[in-house]
Parts: sequence; C-alpha cells; structure tokens
Amino acid sequence: MARWMVFFEDSEEMAQVRAENGEAHLAYLDKNRDRILIAGGLRPQPNGQYVGALWIIEAPSKAEVIDLIEADPYYRYQYRRYRLFAWGKAFAERPVVL
Repeated sequence: MARWMVFFEDSEEMAQVRAENGEAHLAYLDKNRDRILIAGGLRPQPNGQYVGALWIIEAPSKAEVIDLIEADPYYRYQYRRYRLFAWGKAFAERPVVL
C-alpha cells in the first residue's frame, strides 16, 4: 500500500461548488475514510476564503487515487485542479493520524 499526497488548487468559482456540495463532500470523505486518511481545506490565513485543499491517501495505485479524487462531489475540472505525489513519509513507525 502506498501513501499519496494530493494538493488541490481552487479557482474563485469553487466557492459556489463548496456552498452547493458541502454535505455531500463531507459524506464522501467519511465513506472513504479508510483510504482518505487526512483531508482539509487550505486558506491563506485562519478564517480566510478557501483556496484549495490537501489530502493524504493510502491506496495501492495511482489510478485508484485518481478515481477517488474525481468521484468527490467537490471535483470540477474547470474549478479545481490537483497535483498528485507519492509520499515517502519520514518516521514510518509513527502513525499518520492519532
């Protein structure tokens, strides 16, 4: 099983997608919590407008990670781009989440 880091960058139009799909997005993250270990929005400062997000995923293949990303109710190619990296975490014996 490999670990992956997904960095999302949102356009300004993504705010409307967030407003319309927030509950479905959170339900999707919860449904996939065995693979999407950490997920959260990124802001330039606390309480600022969201500009993206970060996920840490455990999955056997890049294709499975892409499927997870693109099935998310928040995903809209024209409003949300992503960069995907295999993640080689330091201190492998330490848990990713507490």
